[in-house]
Amino acid sequence: MGLKRTFLILAIGASISAGGFSLSACAQSGSASPDAPVDASGRPLEPLTVVTATGSHDFMVEIADDDAERQRGLMFRPPLADDRGMLFQFPASGEQAFWMKNTPSSLDIIYIAPNGRIVSIAKYTTPQSETTYPSRGAANGVLELNAGRADAIGAKPGDVVKHSFFIP
Repeated sequence: MGLKRTFLILAIGASISAGGFSLSACAQSGSASPDAPVDASGRPLEPLTVVTATGSHDFMVEIADDDAERQRGLMFRPPLADDRGMLFQFPASGEQAFWMKNTPSSLDIIYIAPNGRIVSIAKYTTPQSETTYPSRGAANGVLELNAGRADAIGAKPGDVVKHSFFIP
């Protein structure tokens, strides 16, 4: 099953990448310093803030910064707490697309430009779906939050995400 899924992702990614479009699944935690905060399962967390018209909204996020982490994402995971998320980091900015295969919880997927500005938001994604949700613009960061959190904090394209990965 894992090899079959990996092959499918690689095949789709290769065919789509030829057109300058990157397809990615979800991801899980990255490496962090020994002093970094961790969640109940021991996954490292980093602070991230989304600044909207309603104020600054703080989250603790897992980092997905390599292919294996980005492919796995939040698959097979229980719902996130409202103050948690996962930040996917890509080495280059470009069109991104995520799907929800093997992801049991609905999510808001926030696509972020290199300067930290929100490009677009896919809200209330369908759990377990192979439908892709495109960024509709160049992004090198993607933030996944529980479905409804983007609306709850008033997040909109153009708002700012603050994290050391983004350069304003």
